[in-house]
Amino acid sequence: MMKVRGVRGATTSHDHTRAGVIEATTDLLQRMVEANGIASDDVAATIFSTSPDLTAEFPAVAAREKLKWEHVPLMCGHEMAVPHGQARCIRILVLWNTEKQQSEIKHIYLRDAANLRDRSAHRQG
Repeated sequence: MMKVRGVRGATTSHDHTRAGVIEATTDLLQRMVEANGIASDDVAATIFSTSPDLTAEFPAVAAREKLKWEHVPLMCGHEMAVPHGQARCIRILVLWNTEKQQSEIKHIYLRDAANLRDRSAHRQG
């Protein structure tokens, strides 16, 4: 039976520039897609958030421009500004129509964001 599953991921931008946000988001989103076999036509929607210090560009621009997700509903926002929050952090939640079980979903955490999840997370480079 087809269900909507959430695929989580997080990374950090090397700097506070438009290019940095686009590059980090593109890298993370491509790895999430590849690790799970996600086709854009099966994506119900995607939510992007950034830490409050990243304001140079909307991370959704990477999905539109680099992955050509022209028909996928995308939304951006900021994470809460908590004192112990990860700096320069980009988070993604892909809502994906799939027959995979929740336990089969691979969540991706890259760069300095790898510390956001415990041993159950799928961490890469």
